[in-house]
Amino acid sequence: MSAASTWRQLRAAVTERLSLGGIDAAGAEARWLCEEASGYASAEWPEVEQQRPSDRSVVLLDSMVTRRLAGEPLQYVIGSWSFRGLDLMVDRRVLIPRPETEWVVEVALQEAVRLGLRRGPNGAFDASEPRHFAADLGTGSGAIALALEAELPEAEVWATDVSEDALAVARANLAGCVARRVRTVQGSWFEALPTSLRGRLDLVVTNPPYVSEPEVAALPPVVADHEPRGALVSGPTGLEALNEIISTSVGWLTGESVLVCEIAPRLAPDVIALARSVGFAEALVREDLAGRDRVLVARWKS
Repeated sequence: MSAASTWRQLRAAVTERLSLGGIDAAGAEARWLCEEASGYASAEWPEVEQQRPSDRSVVLLDSMVTRRLAGEPLQYVIGSWSFRGLDLMVDRRVLIPRPETEWVVEVALQEAVRLGLRRGPNGAFDASEPRHFAADLGTGSGAIALALEAELPEAEVWATDVSEDALAVARANLAGCVARRVRTVQGSWFEALPTSLRGRLDLVVTNPPYVSEPEVAALPPVVADHEPRGALVSGPTGLEALNEIISTSVGWLTGESVLVCEIAPRLAPDVIALARSVGFAEALVREDLAGRDRVLVARWKS
């Protein structure tokens, strides 16, 4: 990348390079990359534009642009992404947090309030005697667990993942967000949880793999070639992980609790039928903000 006298000129050069490389949102991505390379936050950028970038910053930026043009997701190139106001570290060990999952969390929080959990900012909490328990199964980056902790001040959240690599990212995010009420544990879905939680979970939230093996070929290369396959692909039908979670959830729930799952729209009839078959009193699917069936809400009563 050629030298530029100011960050503004460098950003223009990056925009052109990304645009010529086929990046649709070249201008926005150029700014994100320049902000990351400069070390300045977005709010500081107007004061930085006229400054001269250091040689080190130019080299770093050139490397980042090269990675992006090679097809690596912007979020991995930058190394972080926002999720419901949380700044999370992300890399190839975990899925990139998406708006659809933000909506899953919102639905889960609405269900928590319906069950009587208090929603609001973090406050005083006696960690030895939590009033409620929640679980984020297949936590990945820890996005769901951290979002639940941030808005359910009386709940202890357990985050599970079968991947130790993913849990390393989640734990780094827990430390960065100073999470005090999230516990991480390695293992598959409910099997990872301590038996002391059986029959005590008020809220279970999960974004499991739900892509079928035949659908992999249709995924964009930026997804298929970079994001962890195990977190994307469930099996031949796409229902495998959801089937296991729904079928094994019953013994972990309280007298009145809820299971909230992110799903592929085509799976909506199947997951509703499955939830009802294992004894959930109510099972419905909520649409996402684009009007697609996206969130299974299964309500348990005993």
